[in-house]
Amino acid sequence: MATVFIPRRLQPLSGGRRQVCVEGATVRQVIEALEAECPGIKARLYDAEHDALARGMAVTVDGVTGELGLLEKVGPESEVHFLPAIAGG
Repeated sequence: MATVFIPRRLQPLSGGRRQVCVEGATVRQVIEALEAECPGIKARLYDAEHDALARGMAVTVDGVTGELGLLEKVGPESEVHFLPAIAGG
């Protein structure tokens, strides 16, 4: 199972858990599995209108930020991080 690291602002949706282990061969499948574990999290990670990651959200798989978004491959031992955009100036 892939280990998904939950951003602090989404941890209330994961019952306070910082990590959740789920099955999934792609980021899309990981998000679907996360929704089953943590209802409501999908709406914060996924933009259904554009069939893409939510605006202001990035994902890394095993430390690599790929260009495939939801189609990015996830291995059974992968670490997946959803990273919210950070504003600054």
